[in-house]
Amino acid sequence: MRPVSERFLATVRGSHQMTARARIVSGEPVGVDPDGVEIPIVDGTVRFDLNGEVRATLDLTTHGRWPTSPDDALTPYGDEVFVERGIDYGDGTREWVSQGYYRIYTSEQQDAPKGTIRITGRDRASKLVDDRLLSPYQFSASASVAGVVDYLVGETFADPYIYFDWQADDETLGTDHIVERDRWKFLRELATAYAKDLYYDYRGYLVMADPLDPGDPVFSVNRGPRGVLTSASRTLTRDGVYNVVVAEGEPVGEAPPVRGIAYDAVPSSPTYWRGKFGRVPRFFTSSFLKTEDQCVAAARKMLADVTGLPYVVNFGMVPNPALEVGDPVEVVYEADGTVRTHVIDTLTLPLVASSPVTATTRRIDFE
Repeated sequence: MRPVSERFLATVRGSHQMTARARIVSGEPVGVDPDGVEIPIVDGTVRFDLNGEVRATLDLTTHGRWPTSPDDALTPYGDEVFVERGIDYGDGTREWVSQGYYRIYTSEQQDAPKGTIRITGRDRASKLVDDRLLSPYQFSASASVAGVVDYLVGETFADPYIYFDWQADDETLGTDHIVERDRWKFLRELATAYAKDLYYDYRGYLVMADPLDPGDPVFSVNRGPRGVLTSASRTLTRDGVYNVVVAEGEPVGEAPPVRGIAYDAVPSSPTYWRGKFGRVPRFFTSSFLKTEDQCVAAARKMLADVTGLPYVVNFGMVPNPALEVGDPVEVVYEADGTVRTHVIDTLTLPLVASSPVTATTRRIDFE
């Protein structure tokens, strides 16, 4: 969950005045208060997807002058939209929560020449997706993980900001590696091999870090007085579910192959690998995997990403713009008040007051 005050968390559970703003920014700034030109928000949403190639996307409608030159605002030629949602406390103070930076991809005006303008955008990972290498590039065995990330991101961004939650400078590739075309795919595979998530966060930083601990919920989604839950629906499915992950390393050169396996070994889990659900394995092979321990860590992380997926709850709630995908939350939707722990997989945050947040979650507390 993004950092907010205790006053914010208390206020969001009661009647309050929401506020939102958007700014057109240039030069790929970072932080939560960049310089820019504010544009009005007529309507809009930000959608987050934990497992998407690009984690966050923007759909925003605004008033403004239709651009007539590449240097005008609202053009898809490199400018970004910085978006915030927050609370107006009514005492002259507001607390803002950044929702991130979005590269403008389309601008559309259905009712020309004076109608509203609809903008769609994608987070900064989209620039790495677009910027494929013009020719293959080889990294030596002695290259560090941090060095590889710095180089590939630095080719795309003039001043990259990257956060590692580990000593990535001390970890070397061990064998030579070649990037053929897709730099973002290469970086995502590298992150997966080290059991890390990789995404652009609300500050505009590229983050390579562990996922959050699902056993430590950050927020309670409940009904009743001071509750925030407005609706809930449930689904049981086995589509896209696996309960065994086999991670195999195929190092380049003469290094021996390595292997690690992770199982859903909780007997009470609906996808217990020895239960009636049956075995459904997934295989992951990467030349970045060098040791059995690393293979096991990568397999466990991939398994954790889908743990509880057959038991999906979609809910609507009073918006808390500090929540993020990957956050573990307590959800209370049973009539008897039973508390369940879920992880947020998708989240759609409105930028106007008339709509609730909608989220897709998976239950993880089967022990």
